[in-house]
Formats: sequence, structure tokens, C-alpha cells
Amino acid sequence: MNKQDVYFLPFVKAIPDKLFLKLHFLISCKKILHLKNPVTYNEKIQWIKLYDHNPLYTKLVDKYEVKSYVEKLIGKKYIIPTYGVWDSVNDINFVSLPDSFVLKCTHDSGGVVICRDKSDFDFEEAKKILSDSLKKNYYYCGREWAYKNVTPRIIAEKYMVDESGYELKDYKVFCFNGEPRIIQVDYNRFSGHLRNLYNCNWKYIHGTSKFPTNPEKQFKKPPVLDELLSLSRTLSKDIPQVRVDFYIVENQIYFGELTLYHGSGFEKYTPPELGTALGNMLKLPERN
Repeated sequence: MNKQDVYFLPFVKAIPDKLFLKLHFLISCKKILHLKNPVTYNEKIQWIKLYDHNPLYTKLVDKYEVKSYVEKLIGKKYIIPTYGVWDSVNDINFVSLPDSFVLKCTHDSGGVVICRDKSDFDFEEAKKILSDSLKKNYYYCGREWAYKNVTPRIIAEKYMVDESGYELKDYKVFCFNGEPRIIQVDYNRFSGHLRNLYNCNWKYIHGTSKFPTNPEKQFKKPPVLDELLSLSRTLSKDIPQVRVDFYIVENQIYFGELTLYHGSGFEKYTPPELGTALGNMLKLPERN
């Protein structure tokens, strides 16, 4: 049994959400979870899980449904092409797929299989990974409410790389009440995950969020930064807080996903003041 499987045990699933989050927060963050007057970003994310149940959120975290939502707001040019969507691994028509592609589960985080070359691809292992993911309700991992009623499916998307030639850097824009505030760049995912933080003027922030940073590895300000921020404003409008994720390939921006619960609210920030600063940016909505 891997670590994540513990969350799907019957006795763990039966724990009420508030108690589960208090226990998880104590174990993960080594702190008492304050829900009456949350201050840090992590605390406020836990509050949102429990008390901000906007029905739209279920669509926003569904990796298939969100595409049509985003396309209506910013246009088709920013959407990564989809080759197909299926309810079961047995329905996937691998013959119809190109030589390279990406398979994703629509209802979770991490259910991803990358095929760079069909001639050297383990189809059976891919089916096993995706099939296992389809059986699990990701909501139980961190009680992220939006995932509770997402329909489990599989989508196939175009495989792309950026100027590195081997990966896609993630440009994750933290937005609060419709305004971008911090940009997180994730890179080296396959050889020692690193993460740099920048403000919206592309000034490097000396701090870390879970994964280490490398001050000596700096990225030039993207020529499309203003466009990236504008798209973020559009997609985050009327949402108290959301992380809008993008990729950039040859100065063309592609939408990645919308993340409502960064790090599930259990992220380690260094220095700790970074987590407090993010919390100060977030004005919580009324309970619903």
C-alpha cells in the first residue's frame, strides 16, 4: 500500500471533513489549524475547502470540462488540442492516437501518463496506472470539496515541449480576487523538481514553496508576460483565490489547469512569512 492509499481506507473516509483536516494539518504542518480566524495561506485554503462550495468549482477542476469553460472566456488558441475522452481504459483507441501524446485522468491530480514514442511505450503499465486512478475519488486525499463529484474519465492531449527540448515549464499564476500577485515557475520535473517564484514585474522572490529554488537558475521575463497576466485576470475574475497554470511554447501561451487548493493547503513555505504574506492577499468570501 502506498502512502496515498491510506486516504481511501473505509475508516479514514468516514472521518468528518473538519476533524480530518485538523488532524492532517497537525501532522503535515506541525500546527493547530485555526478556522475561526485563519491567517496563513494554508489555513485559509482549509477554510475554503469547508465553507466555500461554489458549484462552479466542480467544473473548474475537471480537466475535460474546464476546457470548454476556458475557451469561452479567452479563446480556442490557448487550449491544448484534445484527441479523445473515455470512461474506461478499455475504451481508449491507441491506434488512432499519434506517436506521442499525454493521457490524463480528469478527476484527480497526478493521474498522468506521457507517451513520447509509441514504439517504446508500455501500454499495459499505462492502463494500470490510469485504471487505478479511475477507481479513486481524489476528494478523500485532502478533502478538496470541488473534486467530490467530478466524473472520472481519461483524456488524451497533444504532447508538447518548450525551448528546453525535453519538458514544459509550468507558469503558475497565483490570483486573489481576480488580480495576479505571484508567478511560480516549476521546472526540472524529471530530474530534481525545482521551483522559482517571481512577482508580476518578474523580480525573483527569495523563498520556497515545498520544492527548492535555485537563485542561480534564472529565467528571462517571458515576452508574453503581459498577455499571461491579462489571461489570468480574466480566468480568475470573481474567484476569491485560484492558481491559473499555463505553458509557453515559442511565445504561444497554452492553458494548463485551474488549481483551487494549492498544495492542498499543506505546503511548507520558507521563510514561513511567505505563507503569511500569501494569506494576507486572500480575502475570504462569505460562508456558503
